[in-house]
Amino acid sequence: MSEPGAHGGSGTAGAQARARLAAERAQVLARLAAMGEDLERLLEASRDSNADDEHDPEGQTIAFERSQHQALAAETRHRLAEVDAALARVADGSYGRCAVCGEPIAEGRLEARPTARTCVRHAPSLGNG
Repeated sequence: MSEPGAHGGSGTAGAQARARLAAERAQVLARLAAMGEDLERLLEASRDSNADDEHDPEGQTIAFERSQHQALAAETRHRLAEVDAALARVADGSYGRCAVCGEPIAEGRLEARPTARTCVRHAPSLGNG
């Protein structure tokens, strides 16, 4: 079993965790930037249209696309917050420890889910933490 603080803080494991999370953060930020560009294109296209969201069949499609885009953007911002919280746990040395029982989180779980806050046993306790 891993030693206390083996995944977070300083040392090789901490550096690996930081690198993995930094790469994930860069991907999420790129996704957010692309989504912003997509939304801008969608809004620009709808400006030139006289579609009425309520009465025009095309207007309903535009409203749906806008709503879907906003939901995906909110989900992506939530993912960014999870990554930032994991980076904060690396910095304070608590990364890699279950927030419920305090035991180390298995390395395989952290590889698959770098933002995990709990061990597999306690994942349901914090919403799949």
